[in-house]
Amino acid sequence: MTETPTPMPVEQLQFSMPPVHDSVDGERRYRKERLAGALRLFGQFGFEEGVSGHITARDPELPDCYWVNAFGVPFAHMTAGGLILVNGEGQVVKGRQHVNQAAFAVHAQVHRARPDVVAVAHCHSVYGRALAALGELLEPITQDVCAFYEDHALLDGFTGVAVDAEEGRRIATALGPHKALVLRNHGLLTVGDSVDAAAWWFIAMERSCQVQLTARAAGKPVPIDHRSAVATREQIGTDLVAWINYQSLWQRISRSEPDLLT
Repeated sequence: MTETPTPMPVEQLQFSMPPVHDSVDGERRYRKERLAGALRLFGQFGFEEGVSGHITARDPELPDCYWVNAFGVPFAHMTAGGLILVNGEGQVVKGRQHVNQAAFAVHAQVHRARPDVVAVAHCHSVYGRALAALGELLEPITQDVCAFYEDHALLDGFTGVAVDAEEGRRIATALGPHKALVLRNHGLLTVGDSVDAAAWWFIAMERSCQVQLTARAAGKPVPIDHRSAVATREQIGTDLVAWINYQSLWQRISRSEPDLLT
């Protein structure tokens, strides 16, 4: 008779968690690598629209300076070494390329209003813009979208391209303490306590927009009740869960395109 295999002790099973860095330089390098990888993934997912679209990551040593993709550089060409460092006034302090001033006016104000936030993601994705054109929030119609239940907001107004600090502050105020924002007639914005979390929330939010629009086109979606939606959010709506969810995407992009680490 074949002997039943002995289960592996749970404590011996491998499970990735966010790393703890023993130096500022190590943490900076980590954030830059993750930022370059997220931008490449966004390019693969079709979130890039000309020169629109940015992800920023707060520098671990200089809290009012942020790493960001350079103006006009394709997402597919992003590398950790090619990112630029921009201060809170929108001035490039490291790197030789320009920053998109309109976009940075938004990101800098969100970072300043939310010291808990490490990364901010904003792109003009297709389904995000479609939902934004309706001026609506996401509805709790699937398990996944419950991560955003009562944890995203709507900027219910459009005044043109954001080009100054005042518009950035208006966006930051609308975001409040939430993880995500629908900018009416514009697109989506997400934040997180890591690049991985902010990127995952953007990807998940874009897909949730697609599901909502598709379901509504097919019929009348059945909403999840309030209590169940809240309970589900508590299970899947934290930045740690977002970080964990993102790791398969990070492994894919970092192994298939290792030049992003240079």
